[in-house]
Amino acid sequence: MSQPSSPTPGPSSPASSGSGVRTGSPWAAGGTMFAGVLLFVDGVLGVLKGIAGIATNDVYARINDYVFKFSVSSWGWIHLVLGVILIIVGWGILSGRTWARVLGVVIASLTLIANFMWLPYQPVWAVVTIAIDIFVIWALCTDRSRDRSRTVV
Repeated sequence: MSQPSSPTPGPSSPASSGSGVRTGSPWAAGGTMFAGVLLFVDGVLGVLKGIAGIATNDVYARINDYVFKFSVSSWGWIHLVLGVILIIVGWGILSGRTWARVLGVVIASLTLIANFMWLPYQPVWAVVTIAIDIFVIWALCTDRSRDRSRTVV
């Protein structure tokens, strides 16, 4: 019997599951589920922000001279549409759908950019959403628990 040239992680090793598939970091795997919840909740809040912006122009601060100036109603529609997409993607991530992980990175990136442009209107909420989006992007990009193409030989 020949010995393997390099040790392979056993079933009790944190780098693999019992089936010989690399599971990645438990923090990243838990972070992915948390990212799904955050996207879902951020989507609900986005819908509420959007409805508030569409319903009345007096809800958010008025900006006189700003490069990315839109009407509050326009920002309302942007947040409403992004919010609905975030809810769908968050649900998909919680359901374990691969398409949702990919789309989650894309939509979190778009939401991050939109909230950067929205900073003067609601700075605190925009910064909170940007931080959430950065975490979501990290969690979805680093989780390898569902990557079945990386097997340990």
